[in-house]
Amino acid sequence: MQSPAERAPLGMLHTPLRDQVRDELRRRIADGRLQPGSKMVERELAEEFGVSRVPVREALRTLETEGFVQVVPRKGVVVRHLSRRDVEELFDVREALEFLATRLATEQATNEELAALRHVLAEGEAALARGDAAGAQESNEAFHDAIVRFAHNDLLASLLEPLQGRLHWLFRQNEDVSELLHEHEGLFAAMASRDSEHAATLALEHVRVNRQIALRILFGTKDGEAAEQGA
Repeated sequence: MQSPAERAPLGMLHTPLRDQVRDELRRRIADGRLQPGSKMVERELAEEFGVSRVPVREALRTLETEGFVQVVPRKGVVVRHLSRRDVEELFDVREALEFLATRLATEQATNEELAALRHVLAEGEAALARGDAAGAQESNEAFHDAIVRFAHNDLLASLLEPLQGRLHWLFRQNEDVSELLHEHEGLFAAMASRDSEHAATLALEHVRVNRQIALRILFGTKDGEAAEQGA
């Protein structure tokens, strides 16, 4: 994955520098390039991105507010370890918002948008068939992100936007997403038939399966009752 500096100088893009730095750091945390405990040094990041330390500092403050990083005494800013409570709270919120997003998308999505969603689903199936784990992960994320877009609710999208990076990070803890991608087929079928309540119910069940998988991977048991790690 290319950084903004590799794609184009930050100053040539149209969004504020602090947002560009924030988005890139968020991506690095979500895809595992920045592991929990990694130090975020303002001076080094400013040099890498070719910007002053001010937008880097502002970006780190935003990431702290969003829960991606924290200030540790004598260490500075580091990537947070997600505790079991963090994960549980994230899934609690995701259940509520994704239920709503799926219901709205089923009602509001255009036929062209549903076709695009079907294409994302097909790409995921193709990735699984050829053993492309990274492609399957990207399809899983793209499917959920598309549902939020197709809900056509700006407030909902703005509420989910700061959570998306952490959700993607959780998605990537599961190296085998075949079960989740197969569940997308039933969810898409309900959406394509415009059965909003059934689609929303399937979305809720899908999030709960994802919750169990994440807790098992991160904390050692199906229900996450093992000793908490990284709290």
